[in-house]
Amino acid sequence: MRPPTAQSSVEIAAPPGLVYRLVSDVPGQGRWAAEIDRCRWLGGATGAVVGARFRGVNQHRSRRWATTCVVTEAEPSRRFAFRVQVMGVPSALWRYEIEPTETGCRVIESTRRLTPRITTLAVNRLLLGIRDRDEHNQRNIEATLASLRQYAELEARDATAR
Repeated sequence: MRPPTAQSSVEIAAPPGLVYRLVSDVPGQGRWAAEIDRCRWLGGATGAVVGARFRGVNQHRSRRWATTCVVTEAEPSRRFAFRVQVMGVPSALWRYEIEPTETGCRVIESTRRLTPRITTLAVNRLLLGIRDRDEHNQRNIEATLASLRQYAELEARDATAR
């Protein structure tokens, strides 16, 4: 398998199960993910299982676009991944890996571009105003993980306070 084109990790003081629930809650991803505006399950799917499809609407500045995604891995408390398709063509693979730690878990978010870099550069510059998709994804992953950490740790504190 080719290496990721963007990747980062974060330590989160929350249980792996809680973090998995957040990353695999497709309709809820817009609350903490950097570029996602909203998502919804397709074809009667109601949760993260391999083969389930969802539609994602993303936004960068004033530009919005939609993609269709297919869940490729759904292993509770460990891993959630999906393949992004644009007009039926696979364009990227996104993955969240969750590793338990003494204080919660470590989350690794990565993406791997599935289209040639030159194609990605041209399409993203012209249609989305994104100069370099790989660099853009790296910044988004870092922002997403920071937001996910805040969201998960707050939810974990709220759960223990009950």
